[in-house]
Amino acid sequence: MTLPSLPKRIISLVPSQTELLVDLGLEERIVGITKFCIHPPHLLKTKTIIGGTKNFNFSRIDQLQPDLIIGNKEENYKEGIEALQQRYPVWISDIKTMEDALAMIHKIGSLTGKEQQASELVKTILTSFQDLTQLKHPPTVAYFIWQNPYMVAASHTFIDQMLSKCGFINVFAHLKRYPQITKEQLTEANPEYIFLSSEPYPFKEEHLTYFKEIYPQAIVKLVDGEMFSWYGSRLLYSPAYFKELIRSINAEIRQAF
Repeated sequence: MTLPSLPKRIISLVPSQTELLVDLGLEERIVGITKFCIHPPHLLKTKTIIGGTKNFNFSRIDQLQPDLIIGNKEENYKEGIEALQQRYPVWISDIKTMEDALAMIHKIGSLTGKEQQASELVKTILTSFQDLTQLKHPPTVAYFIWQNPYMVAASHTFIDQMLSKCGFINVFAHLKRYPQITKEQLTEANPEYIFLSSEPYPFKEEHLTYFKEIYPQAIVKLVDGEMFSWYGSRLLYSPAYFKELIRSINAEIRQAF
């Protein structure tokens, strides 16, 4: 995409990319966000909410008259994006790997005249991940994102790549994207760990007990879904979170032996 001039009225349809815009110094140019754009939290009070990631308020978007809309192939819905593309410049990211995420940061920097800030951000993220020490004895894990039906993160997902960065072996890596699974499939996969993500389904303490009952062989943990799935500037914080997670799991492994 090429734009005739630097965009001054930007709508972001993706929470992680909204946070990125702010960290690139573009907060004043943001005119619209989704109700899920919770970082930084004050945006929900200062910017126009244009709906959710999968249900846009088109009349509100028209009132904002954006000169750039930023979305994502996975998080937004095709029909809504196609409708917006008829009226406005829309740039869509497609993120499955760390390389995709860093390329997205560079591209948004280029579109908005923040190339230097984007390059510096990418360098910092790369340095942080280089310092990440993987698990000494890579355990197997099932990463749950939903229940009723049960859904996990499998291959061709950014979450799977983050698990790999930490040294985990995804027991559902032979499947693609976000498959539904049964209790029988979970038993057959035999993971040593079960991760219950804080998003998109908000797993909480009460779910730990349930999963321990249906699969007592595994260690069940609540994990911060933003650290595993937000592919914008939140990647600045992921390595520190992963290091602490790895530290705790290495301690559990030592105790087991």
